[in-house]
Amino acid sequence: MRVAVLIPCHNEATTIGKVVRDFRAALPQADIWVFDNASTDDTTAIALREGAQVRPVAAKGKGNVVRAMFRDVDADVYVMVDGDDTYPAQAVAPLLADVIAGRADMVVGTRLDSHEAASFRRFHGVGNQLVRRCVAMLFGSPVRDVLSGYRVFSRRFVKSMPVLSKGFEIETEMTVFALGNGFVLAEHPIAYGVRPEGSESKLSTYRDGVRVLKTVLFLFKDMRPLLFFGGIAAVLALAGLAFGSIVIAEFSRTGLVTHPSTAVLAVALTLVGMVSLATGLILDTVNRRANEIQRLITDQLLGQRGPAGTAR
Repeated sequence: MRVAVLIPCHNEATTIGKVVRDFRAALPQADIWVFDNASTDDTTAIALREGAQVRPVAAKGKGNVVRAMFRDVDADVYVMVDGDDTYPAQAVAPLLADVIAGRADMVVGTRLDSHEAASFRRFHGVGNQLVRRCVAMLFGSPVRDVLSGYRVFSRRFVKSMPVLSKGFEIETEMTVFALGNGFVLAEHPIAYGVRPEGSESKLSTYRDGVRVLKTVLFLFKDMRPLLFFGGIAAVLALAGLAFGSIVIAEFSRTGLVTHPSTAVLAVALTLVGMVSLATGLILDTVNRRANEIQRLITDQLLGQRGPAGTAR
């Protein structure tokens, strides 16, 4: 089994050296990759000095970095961890075990069960809970920590996922992609630490929070089009029936329709609801065929690789 440790970084000179050393000690046979996202400090120099392989990524945003990591690194199992020294390297073994044994395609190190008071900035814990509840409601699968940056992936997951996000919403996209495409997701609690002095979070509480919620909504539309557009159709149909019942009740009493605008609104709402339902049915069929083609292509590509990720 070839294991690759992938560390996305932007200006993490304060912590990257320790992160590389810790994962080198925990996984001595693993390849350690640092993907430097346009850092202006000594992140690259320190990572090279500690023996990591470094790749620069010019396009800013964590999603862009993950796209490069998944595209450029070849391994059997992938460990992704932030370079801010808040995730413990010694906790990687149980996360790896589920993927290596084939029990999961993605294992998430959940932070909410064990963390220090200063681990989360103001509103971050609340935001995480909000996103978690949205994902559980829309996809029917409870996930304890949607936004964790400590994850282990199978090769099949990495080479199947088309990374669309550009920023910190990438963790949400990974979780939703796994839930929506039949990948097995597991979670293990970890002890989440605090950034050391001199290290600053790049996450914007409000801007990135809105992006995460938008990502959940858009991915739900893309992956569950029938449920998404069917829900809209149901709301419109009920509204059309409500307005239509007013017109029908009036006509049954008086034999007249004195509110033609209400009748037109009822018909319009019903028609738009039917169009929405038809849109959902069509997109659901297209989505199913696209998923089948994607899985066939992925299986063929992975089938051409040996157990160590080298061509047969």
